[in-house]
Amino acid sequence: MHSKNNSLPFKTWIEISRSSLLHNLSEIKGIVGAKTKIGCVIKANAYGHGIREVVEILKDTTDWFCVDNIEEALIVRELSNKPIVILGYTPLSRMKEAIEKNISMVVYNRESINKIVNLNLPIKAKLHIKIETGLNRQGVGKEALLTLSKHILKNEKRMFLEGVSTHFANIEDTLDASFANLQLKNLNKAIAALKRNGIHPPLIHSAASAGAILYPKTHFKMVRIGIALYGLWPSRETKIALATRKKKLILKPVLSWKSIVAQVKEIEAGESVGYGRSWFAHRKTKIAVVPVGYSDGYDRGLSNNSRVLIKGKFTPLVGRVAMNMIVVDVTNIKNVHVEDEVLLMGPSGKESISAEELAERSGTINYEMIARINERIPRVLVR
Repeated sequence: MHSKNNSLPFKTWIEISRSSLLHNLSEIKGIVGAKTKIGCVIKANAYGHGIREVVEILKDTTDWFCVDNIEEALIVRELSNKPIVILGYTPLSRMKEAIEKNISMVVYNRESINKIVNLNLPIKAKLHIKIETGLNRQGVGKEALLTLSKHILKNEKRMFLEGVSTHFANIEDTLDASFANLQLKNLNKAIAALKRNGIHPPLIHSAASAGAILYPKTHFKMVRIGIALYGLWPSRETKIALATRKKKLILKPVLSWKSIVAQVKEIEAGESVGYGRSWFAHRKTKIAVVPVGYSDGYDRGLSNNSRVLIKGKFTPLVGRVAMNMIVVDVTNIKNVHVEDEVLLMGPSGKESISAEELAERSGTINYEMIARINERIPRVLVR
């Protein structure tokens, strides 16, 4: 840990552990087995970790990359020739780019199919149909599935039905798997209907991290691994459910968010800190200003309700989280100096401030805590 004279030219940065990321991927591969392909989900700037950095680490070991949009897909294609599927919506005006860059797309409406037909490209579009099984978000029901599939087959010179997929609604939020089983039943019925009509999509995928970890029957040909890839559990329930199955999975958080001390000063008892005067010193107090705030993705809900690590010691955040700054009480830490390192989130040596801890403090989920970290913050690869 830096104690003084921070060697990096940044006031805040994200450290990405190459070894932890590869470890997590290996752990997931061990659970799903060699016959199931891995799709690494790198949407939302690789869950806040940095899409370019993560792709560089994973491009030789993953089978697929899964993204949300065409912009992310094009970044990945610059860096890797591995298969890419856009899970979210692709605007009709951007479909030509996806097809020409050999990027697969999830579709669920006739307008998308018609657009591809009208493009009349010499390259076949690779399509995955999203099947609605109970989440009631993207996707089509069984009848529309058959109609779309037949429409794709009718235009087989222009497109190829590469896969079908679905997404579970609450597989990670409960120990009760009844609704997940209902969705799986609906998916299997839809696949059976396709087969009865002579349609055999080669790639079927339904499981995200929780499904991959807990329910082998959801694995099919590929699993889409997001949150677990980055060393975080989908939920407390997922961790409990795995323990009851007497299975072992060791996940290592990949991200450490750090900053530095920008100023150290003393205030007298009775003085306040920050906007709104929401915190008052009850004694003579030494405070440190840390140049990170809610514009960086550090949740304002952590105002007067968080902690950081300085010199191996935890110390509380005092006052409100501002746009670009927080203040911490360092009275009980000796010899705090300007540019001493500050850990905001993640592991550091034997200590850690988990995304789950910060999420609980601010009333959200670990996904949001990492995905909201501002893209402009430098990502630094470490061992």
